[in-house]
Amino acid sequence: MTLDITRLLLRRRHATPTGIDRLELAYARALLAARDRPVAFEAWVPGVGACGYARAALEVLLPEIEARWAAGEASGIALSGLRLRQPRDGEVRLLVSHHHLAELERRHRPEAKTCVYIHDAIPADFPEYARPGGAEKHERRLRNAAALADAILVNSHATAASLDRFLQARRPPLLVAPLGVEPRRAAVAPEAQDRPYFLCLGTIEPRKNHLLLLHIWRNLAGEAGAPRLILVGRRGWENENVVDMLERSPAIRELVVEAGRVGDARLGGLVAGACAVLMPSFAEGFGLPVAEALAAGVPVIASDLPALRETGGSVPDYLDPLDGPGWTQAIRDYAAPGSVPRAAQFERLKSWQPPSWDAHFAAVLPFLDNL
Repeated sequence: MTLDITRLLLRRRHATPTGIDRLELAYARALLAARDRPVAFEAWVPGVGACGYARAALEVLLPEIEARWAAGEASGIALSGLRLRQPRDGEVRLLVSHHHLAELERRHRPEAKTCVYIHDAIPADFPEYARPGGAEKHERRLRNAAALADAILVNSHATAASLDRFLQARRPPLLVAPLGVEPRRAAVAPEAQDRPYFLCLGTIEPRKNHLLLLHIWRNLAGEAGAPRLILVGRRGWENENVVDMLERSPAIRELVVEAGRVGDARLGGLVAGACAVLMPSFAEGFGLPVAEALAAGVPVIASDLPALRETGGSVPDYLDPLDGPGWTQAIRDYAAPGSVPRAAQFERLKSWQPPSWDAHFAAVLPFLDNL
């Protein structure tokens, strides 16, 4: 089995990881620990091709990346030990990010089996939320996966359903394997704030619906004891209206904090102290912030989307992403001392079990062994 770690090697230069980065890291960690099976690691080098990355080098690199991400610092560790390699007959090549799927036909090797992990079909299903050209590129990724992959992994039944239109002519074996939640993120001391606050996690882009929250907070600004909103995530694309409000609206300046990218250590504290994590997205493939918040024992108010219900079950309070009055009332209710709906969610949370990486790999590894 060979894991492609191209994205992981590139993303070591970033101070904070995405959900896909966490997944690729988890796969690298799990396969390094699988001493009972032959495992290799490779990265795609432009102009060169697939290059093997030494196990010993990766065993040094992974703790460095994890420590840097926890502190919110980019890794400066230099890479060495990349060597051109050819796939062995019958080996399973595992691509768990979308990194090379648009050019999968160039990387496909008939002597090997290819398994890809699809995180969502959002740019293809909702092109209005994609970067220019993003919809066409993602369509190409998904069509390549349908035509060339020997197996497909997905993060949710919602994502699996979104792939149906691409799998009409050929349907490789498919396994739903939700992302796990890191145990070290599950119990952290809350960060102190001078008033109750809510947290919204994710890149600032139209699909995440930050604009709804900013308009709500603009209306809350005149109320005594109004809660704070903390936004965690970098600025993305097509977000001019959101940026204008953040930079120009004096009404929200004292209540809305744009924290940007923060390391895992501080993020854990921010999650732990929040009245609730807010996720008003228009579309999602999985909903990792929902799983991480609930695993930390923190309530969630989320859009009523199939992927988010699949992740959170009956625990969060769900609202239509366009229901401004409903979101406003829920935020007021959760911020109130002795909040009844917040207490009710804590009761529901007692029976919720977080997705684990152990369960993930207990399903994935036998699936791959049977290809």
